[in-house]
Amino acid sequence: MSKISIIIPTINEASNLPLLLSDLSSIQKEGEIIIVDCGSEDKTIDIANIYGAKVFISKERNRGLQLDIGAKNSKGEWLIFLHADTRLTYDWFKKINPFLKGNKNSIYYFEFKINNKKIIYRVLEILVNFRSKFFKKPYGDQGLIIHRSTYFKNNGFRKIPLMEDVDFLRRLNKKKDLKQLNLPIFISSRKWERTNIFLQAMKNWQFRRRWLEGESLKSIYSDYYKK
Repeated sequence: MSKISIIIPTINEASNLPLLLSDLSSIQKEGEIIIVDCGSEDKTIDIANIYGAKVFISKERNRGLQLDIGAKNSKGEWLIFLHADTRLTYDWFKKINPFLKGNKNSIYYFEFKINNKKIIYRVLEILVNFRSKFFKKPYGDQGLIIHRSTYFKNNGFRKIPLMEDVDFLRRLNKKKDLKQLNLPIFISSRKWERTNIFLQAMKNWQFRRRWLEGESLKSIYSDYYKK
């Protein structure tokens, strides 16, 4: 069995994917990279093939489904779920290796950093890292490192198009098993660049509240992608 399986859901990520796959090249023979695409019309799949990733196709644009397809087709002892527009440091794999030899019940996530030099993003980083560390509420864009036994014991990501990370982490019995690594993940600022970041954060909070109150994900999804 491979040590790790890195699972990346994609849709038209040709501009971002080469950067992330270059960062992941340090795993060499220690693991596999799995791309689960849901209908890209650009060169995403070609790029994945060039870098030697395994490619699977989702018939639906549904991130929860994509992630679960990747997990079910993986061979790694540890599953690492990443978004395609993230970057890692050159020594990331060396630094997480000791954790992969530890407690299999622990779920790790990276320190939240935004790949933009504007001061306003430093404020957002502080708020997100505080929420993640002290309230045990990391999100999927921070990267999630989960032992395969823990993933499947908790029934994995459900087939839902958004909130799949919140849904999965809410089902965990022991929030103390969520642990932040002292290692950054650099997230693209693209989703905040066309809006006020605090207004966007408030909108995201409202989407989560509506979902937790039982509103249909179909209606939330429709509003989410109107932004």
